[in-house]
This record gives sequence, C-alpha cells and structure tokens, in this order.
Amino acid sequence: MEVEVKRRTTKSLISKLSSVSDQTRIAALCELRLLSKNDPQIRPIIAEEDEGAAISLLAETLYSPSELAQENAAATLLNLSISCKNQLISTRGLLDSLAYILSNHRKHPQTVVQSTAATIYSLCVDENYRTVIGGKRDIVYSLIDIVGFRGSPSMSIKDGLKALFGLSLCSLNRPLIVGFGGVDALFGVVVRDDRIGVIEDATAVIAQIAACEESVEAFRKVSGVRVLVDLLNPETGSSTRIKENSVYGLLNLVKIGGRKLGKRLEKWG
Repeated sequence: MEVEVKRRTTKSLISKLSSVSDQTRIAALCELRLLSKNDPQIRPIIAEEDEGAAISLLAETLYSPSELAQENAAATLLNLSISCKNQLISTRGLLDSLAYILSNHRKHPQTVVQSTAATIYSLCVDENYRTVIGGKRDIVYSLIDIVGFRGSPSMSIKDGLKALFGLSLCSLNRPLIVGFGGVDALFGVVVRDDRIGVIEDATAVIAQIAACEESVEAFRKVSGVRVLVDLLNPETGSSTRIKENSVYGLLNLVKIGGRKLGKRLEKWG
C-alpha cells in the first residue's frame, strides 16, 4: 500500500470513529486494529492524523458500553504504543482511560484489561514515561489489584506483572508499589502459583522493589526473605531466572536493611 493511499485510508477510518452508527464505528475500529498490527509503517500515520484525533477517539472508546468496541480500541492502542509512545503519552485523557479500564478490571472483558496492561508495559520501555505513568496512582494501585486478585486469569496476571516491572524500574515508583500493598500481592503469587513463568515475572518485580527502604518492613510481614531463600533451594525446582531474581532481591534488601538483615541471611544460608 502506497504512503498516500495509507493516509487516505487512515483519514477515512478515523472519520468513521465519530459516526452515530455503532456498526460503522466498530467496523472502522476492527480495520484500524488489523492495519496497526500488520503494518508498522501505518502506525505513525494513524497516530499523527488530524493532530492525534485517532488516539483521542480510541481513548474515548474505552468508556464505551460495547465490549467489541472496547476490545478493538484497546488492541489498537497497544499496537500504536509500540511505535508511537510519545504521541500516546502526550494525548490528554489517554492515561485516564487506561486507568479506567484497569480500575474496573473485574467487570470489563479480560482481553481489554490485558491489552491495557500490556500498553502500560510498552510505554514503560521508554524510561522517560515511567514517572509520568507512576504519577497516575490509580494505574499502579489497579495493577497490584489485578495481580493480587485470585479471580484474575493467568494472562491478566502476567500482563499486570510486566506492567509493574516496567514501573518498578523507576526508583520513584518503588515506594508507591510497596505502599499500595504490592509486596503482599507479589509474594501471594509466588506462594500460591506453580507456573514458572508467572513466578519469574513476580520475582522480577520483587527484586526491583526490594531496593527501597519501605520494602524492609513489608518483606518482614510476609516472610519475604524466607520465601526468596527457599526459592534458591534446588528442591523447589526454581528456574535459573527465578534464582537470579531471588538473589538480586536479597542483595537489594541487604543494601537497604543493613548488617542486621545480612546476619539473618547468613544464618539461613
């Protein structure tokens, strides 16, 4: 498809997002989802058309009562986030709409929740946006709730964990994750889940947030040090990545917790 043809196609589809016809809007959403998935070159065209009108309309669609409209809008935003992070993060109301989906994850379709959490992770790839997203506290709190909620599907938990990992790479976000009950939720996953991939993602976040002062007391309340030490036991069948994350978490705790915590680790080792 020629660039000019892509521009005309994009302009036409975006104009249909404002249609009074549900059928017309959903058809346009489905087409934008497909194009943004299969053609990386069309993503910036979509994002930049009419000064970002498409992103605003997609964000508004996340509030739609139509699950099909929500699903396609969320997936399209995820596709755009791969190549057009700046356009998304600078669109007014975008983070509010993502927070809305995550905050209501128990009643929205899980495919929508998963795409939304994955979009947060995608945006966090750029370190400049981690503090901006972390400043939207509803997003952080809701991701923790997704991870800690026993009714969450495994894919929602994995996407939530990846998003939290992206946020935890920023030191300013770590106390926030701990303060919102992240330690309880993360260790709850490690203790009750037997899927290696999920435990790998959970311990990756644990290793990051262990590097803040607030984590020491929070880890103590859930016997976090003991859990991490147990994961190093060959009998637990932990993967190499789980063991690496556990060691990294323990080292960060010692750096923060000091000599007293170090002596406890020596005793358990």
